[in-house]
Amino acid sequence: MMCLEKATQADRENATATIRRQVDRVSEMISEILDFTQGSHADYVLGQNDYGQFVQQLVDEARPEVELRGSKLESAPPPVSVRLAFDPKRLRRVFFNLVHNATDAMPRGGKVMIRFRVENNELVTEIEDTGPGIAPEIAGKLFEAFASFGKAHGTGLGLSICKRIVEDHHGRIWSVSKPGRGAIFDFALPLPPA
Repeated sequence: MMCLEKATQADRENATATIRRQVDRVSEMISEILDFTQGSHADYVLGQNDYGQFVQQLVDEARPEVELRGSKLESAPPPVSVRLAFDPKRLRRVFFNLVHNATDAMPRGGKVMIRFRVENNELVTEIEDTGPGIAPEIAGKLFEAFASFGKAHGTGLGLSICKRIVEDHHGRIWSVSKPGRGAIFDFALPLPPA
């Protein structure tokens, strides 16, 4: 986009900003992989942030990339506006990993839905795709390091890194299999005391 002759100045600025965000994401991912493989487990400071605003920015950022892969990204109902203790850089890794896994599972296109619900003093975020679902032979090993199924590329570390990040946020992550539906991943973060 930046190099097209017909690109406007605004197109070039948007492309530059997108490239910078992608480079930051790759850098963060490499750091997360190095921390994970070296077994380091740093104490992270979780600041108070607006979860709804954070998720909306991620959805807006991820949507064009999902559409380039022939899929649609929906967030309904809109993200819950609540202040939670989390590290935005690390938690975005969870979102992007789950969304990318979903689009990888749908090479002919499909839909990725992000939903939210509150239950048992936790805010649960659900990411579901319209792909083939979770293969039974890998279902029990999804969050183990180096577990991979049906991907020509990938390290098999994505979900285990997601698990560590969510647990570092005092939360939990799990998968759900329902007949006739695609893959469903839920993760829960604790709500602040009332």
